[in-house]
Amino acid sequence: MILLKRTLQFFIICTFLGLITLVSLYYYVKSDIPSVQVLKDVQLQTPMQVFSRDGQLINQFGEKRRIPVTIEEIPKPLLDAFLATEDNRFYQHIGIDPIGIVRSAMVLISTGEKKQGASTITMQLARNFFLTREKAYIRKVKEIFIALHIENVLSKDEILALYLNKIELGNRAFGIGAAAQVYYGKTLNELNLAQMAMIAGLPKAPSALNPIRNPVRAKARRNVVLGRMLAEGYITKAVYDETKVEPITAFFHGAEIDLYAPYISEMVRAEMVARYGYERAYNSGFNVYTSVDSKVQKAAQTALVDNLHAYDMRHGFRGPEAILWNVENQQAPSESDILEKLKSANEIGPLLAAAVMKVEEKSAQVLLKNGEHATLDWENLKWARKYITRYRQSYAPKAATDILNPGEQIWLRKKDDGSYILSQLPEPASALVSLDPNDGRIKAIVGGYSFEQSQYNRAVQAKRQVGSNIKPFIYSAAIERGYTLASILNDAPINQWDKSQGVAWRPKNSPAVYNGPIRIRRALAQSKNVISVRLLRGVGLQRTADHLLRFGFANSDINRSESLALGSASITPLELARGMSTFANGGHLITPYFITEVQDFAGNVLFKTEPELACDNETIEPSKQPPSVTCAPRIISKQNAFLIADAMNSAIWGGGSWAHKTGWSGTGWRAQSLERRDLSGKTGTTNDSIDTWFSGFNRDIMTTVWVGFDNPGNPLGRSTYNSNLDSGQISGAESGAKTAQPAWIDYMKFALKDKPEAPIEPPEGLVSVRIDLATGLLSHKNDYTSRFEYFTKGTSPTKYVLQQPVNVFEEETKTEEELF
Repeated sequence: MILLKRTLQFFIICTFLGLITLVSLYYYVKSDIPSVQVLKDVQLQTPMQVFSRDGQLINQFGEKRRIPVTIEEIPKPLLDAFLATEDNRFYQHIGIDPIGIVRSAMVLISTGEKKQGASTITMQLARNFFLTREKAYIRKVKEIFIALHIENVLSKDEILALYLNKIELGNRAFGIGAAAQVYYGKTLNELNLAQMAMIAGLPKAPSALNPIRNPVRAKARRNVVLGRMLAEGYITKAVYDETKVEPITAFFHGAEIDLYAPYISEMVRAEMVARYGYERAYNSGFNVYTSVDSKVQKAAQTALVDNLHAYDMRHGFRGPEAILWNVENQQAPSESDILEKLKSANEIGPLLAAAVMKVEEKSAQVLLKNGEHATLDWENLKWARKYITRYRQSYAPKAATDILNPGEQIWLRKKDDGSYILSQLPEPASALVSLDPNDGRIKAIVGGYSFEQSQYNRAVQAKRQVGSNIKPFIYSAAIERGYTLASILNDAPINQWDKSQGVAWRPKNSPAVYNGPIRIRRALAQSKNVISVRLLRGVGLQRTADHLLRFGFANSDINRSESLALGSASITPLELARGMSTFANGGHLITPYFITEVQDFAGNVLFKTEPELACDNETIEPSKQPPSVTCAPRIISKQNAFLIADAMNSAIWGGGSWAHKTGWSGTGWRAQSLERRDLSGKTGTTNDSIDTWFSGFNRDIMTTVWVGFDNPGNPLGRSTYNSNLDSGQISGAESGAKTAQPAWIDYMKFALKDKPEAPIEPPEGLVSVRIDLATGLLSHKNDYTSRFEYFTKGTSPTKYVLQQPVNVFEEETKTEEELF
């Protein structure tokens, strides 16, 4: 009885002392215990994702890969794997597991080492959010108190979901959603049991047990998880025996990109960091929707890449990338050795590395870097005459042995039919920008051949001389000063003495063909240099420069010399496309944009672009005008915009009568292949073909293409006719029409597919009268010597070239003539 009494007293004293110790410890660490209420509204660090307009993932940016999932989205076997391994009494305890603590204490007493932490999932969550991984008693005390607090604030399911979304699982994957993607390229419900067990085994040591870094240890840890699942009754012995022998299938998977468009994704990244700061932009789970449509963007990228390869092929083959072995001095290596050598080849864009194994008369056998054997037939080799300089190419090859030798490392491209064609990394650079001229939406943008090769975005960063692409703006200034499309100027050489230099400035047409008196419409369509200079002089240099500044160009880029008329101004492709859009939209300066909407991690809209529209407030009925509509500023009259656009239509379709031998072509005649009368365009070529351009549009789309070298001053050269290729090949000096326009045509062919024609309609304030083509005066004739021309009211000619009465037939054919 006395022993029982003393034993009871001992337990009461121990309990009392334990309570005092517990309370003392609580107050000792209370000030260091954070409020766990934040877990109610916790926002996990989630990468920023960038999407196309149609919801295709373009890229994601963030220091941590995380794909948050709800408890309902997690497969039960995966939950079972984590519970069996990390905390099998999770749903029974109050945040701490007394049995686990006793077991850990016994290990400590018996070994003197802290081998077991006795941490529950709730305690691990407390440590992951609020503490460090330091093995210290005081940290464990804090962990216990925080865990108890968490259990009072959150439900068991909420705790488990937070834990599974928070934990580090290696390779920058945080949370099970990201781990499934990183290791297997799958969603959670696509994982098999072996893969789930592998992920459940990672929290113990994400680096050491990583299946990519250490597959042997990872497999052993996976089987420990499977053993725990068997012991806890989650799986049967048969399932355990079958699963534990499965091989390791994990390897690194990047983000599942739907649309590879690195230039615009980098534009978005830079803009988001500028707006929100690095930390918030990268880790707040923003979803950013861009203005580009995935299919249109892909078409733009393909058009640009194919066009650069077309240029490179007509200038000749520059030889192999490297010599892997010399067939004359050494025996061919084994296939495995060749593949080992090819590993170091940095494949860029569509280029694939390959080794030449055997060369026959009209074909070559190659081994690709991926181990595939392929045959290069003569059709895919015969283009490769030898490159000499940018201006010279050798003879057309007659046999494959004229082109390749065994042991050479070459580049290939895969064609649509599955065959491979000999290729090489193009020397020039290029950019493409496509806008909606009505609101500034960037439909597609490409900053170069390959982002891996160069992150320099030429579409928005490269200021290059625009050549004759400046002429529509020069002519617009002339229209504003009273010139008309029927005004006659003398297309003849100019010789101007420069007293300061002691030389004469002699601007020339390119080609050096002069037509004498010529109408302004035809001069713009045929890009007559001397007419552009004469117009600049007629308007005045300063007035012309001031007019150009209206189109959004920087003052510092508009040089004040007569060379401005020939395109010496340096402008980026995006700036040029923006300025040209004014002629397509009736005279408004739109503001280009590439982000349409920014959402937070919960889908709430943080930002939505409300673009300025090409409209006039006075033309919109107040009852029909949405309150959010803002009209873009008008910078030229709608009549001026239409007249320039209509003259640029002649740059594609030409004029005159071919039947009567008076027909003429504009510099952009190749765009006739699109068979659309609603298109207007302008070529641009600088001296020595250093920069080449083509800009063209209808009412709904404006696209500019530039081709040149990154190093300013390098000419694009010329190519001679290649007898091995078809008659439709491009040859001669490179120019806007030959070098840049083909990419524009290929892109527009896709962008305009199935789209109805969208001609720019003549606005009010214009009159259409028949003029004599030779003099620009009024004409009574209704034949090939005349046409209907548009004039702003009050500017049409008042005199007839011949005083003849108007007949009924002339009035009836007006509509047909206007289709010209």
